[in-house]
Amino acid sequence: MPLSAATAPRRLLHTREVTLQGYLREDGLIEVEARMTDVKSYSMANIDRAGIPAGVPLHDMWIRMTLTVEEMEIIACEAAMDSTPYNICPQTAPNMARLVGLKIGKGFLRAAAQRVGGVEGCTHLRELLQPVATTAYQTRYSVLNHGPDGGEGKDKPGLAPALLNTCHSYNETGPVVARLRAEAELSAPN
Repeated sequence: MPLSAATAPRRLLHTREVTLQGYLREDGLIEVEARMTDVKSYSMANIDRAGIPAGVPLHDMWIRMTLTVEEMEIIACEAAMDSTPYNICPQTAPNMARLVGLKIGKGFLRAAAQRVGGVEGCTHLRELLQPVATTAYQTRYSVLNHGPDGGEGKDKPGLAPALLNTCHSYNETGPVVARLRAEAELSAPN
């Protein structure tokens, strides 16, 4: 069900699109690719680019992160900036490789900010790290629960302890967790 109708006339000014895709590589590693674009509905002044026409991306940025499946350890991270407001912005893209060695899990965003925060990085690339992490977990789930071929109907019952109390549905005293625990008990070997 979509949002309710807008309550006042309005004019579109800005569109941000974020696309993420998770892959299983033939070597058993997973990769997440993220792309973020910002587009204005009007032309704007810009010294470094001699203006930016309406519909042309102000930002067009990419991240590819390669991780181990079990530990969620980052073994490679690459960034590219196809469109930026300033010519110097792409200088920060190589710094994303500093994320190598971190593990996606508790404290990941804080640790990432220590390596690529402030003047050492790009606000927009850092903003992509949260959805990259979530997509990495979803990709890992697919590999662990559906196998390398992504086969359907092979879900392993149960709930990862790390998910407990992370949202309303995963409340450890709620009905979803109770059902998942019961399913796991039923499928456990005697």
